[in-house]
Amino acid sequence: MSKKVMGEIAEKELNAPNGLAAAFLTIFLYIAAIAGIIPAGMNLDSDNPTFGIPLMVICLIWLSIGWIPFMGIKVIRPNEALVLTLFGKYTGTLKKEGIFFVNPFSTAVNPARDAELSSKTGVSVSANGQAEIKSSSTVSKKLSLKAMTLNNQKQKINDKDGNPVEVSIVVIWKIANTAKAVFNVDNYQEYISIQADSTLRDVASLYPYDVSHEAGKSLRGSSAEVAENLKNELQNRVENAGLEVIEARITHLAYAPEIAAAMLQRQQAAAIIEARQKIVDGAVGMVEMALERITENKVCELDDERKAQMVSNLLVVLCGNKDAQPIVNSGSIY
Repeated sequence: MSKKVMGEIAEKELNAPNGLAAAFLTIFLYIAAIAGIIPAGMNLDSDNPTFGIPLMVICLIWLSIGWIPFMGIKVIRPNEALVLTLFGKYTGTLKKEGIFFVNPFSTAVNPARDAELSSKTGVSVSANGQAEIKSSSTVSKKLSLKAMTLNNQKQKINDKDGNPVEVSIVVIWKIANTAKAVFNVDNYQEYISIQADSTLRDVASLYPYDVSHEAGKSLRGSSAEVAENLKNELQNRVENAGLEVIEARITHLAYAPEIAAAMLQRQQAAAIIEARQKIVDGAVGMVEMALERITENKVCELDDERKAQMVSNLLVVLCGNKDAQPIVNSGSIY
């Protein structure tokens, strides 16, 4: 019996018997039924058919329904699961690899595979060119427990400063609870896709696209923190669907086309200003060092006016973006 926790069905791992033993037993009984027809027929031809009629009836019934136990043989490969229901009631999940025997009337449930099947035409072309119609019974209803990748299309989002940016997300996820994934949501693959887009929109709006190093965190400069927030927020949203988020990360980040050119000029201006600040800081330090060395070594005596002229010349040479043209002064500067 499966337990209900707050209206949800708890996962129950099904311990099914070995499927090979059930298959061999079914085949043995099938052969025995075929072999039992011979003595039953011989007894019917005798004067006193005491056991011929019952034996013949049993053998014919088994031969007509003997294929039913084969419906209960299920093969589970590594990292696969099969959620089974019996007459609408959840009976358990096969998660171990191997061959198992379950109730032949059990039904496998996989809403994601049902949605995938309904979206297709159901008609395929075989190797000899003939059309074949796929039925739902021929499609596997097993759930994959492997780590899967979700790569949604990029979407336009306003960052914290209100600038439109284009962002896309990639999510590495897997099924942690098969019962929740099957019974709590209609389609767990579509569910995590929608929740990933919603989470990306909410988290990205908390950060500006880019800031200076001292101003705080941003989408471009704090990728590790943004990825951690995306993972935690998305995990909280898909917990009721029995899904586990392994990693969530932004794969594409750019300004929207309508403001990309203006933002590029802004970034270039900020880079130029920052570079100029470093150049000026270095030039001032070099001028101070030059004046100190001239004074310490007593190269020459400079009054305030000559020091100012020297400082001006050095700053022009060091801060200019073109090579300085030397001028030889043969007279006095006064």
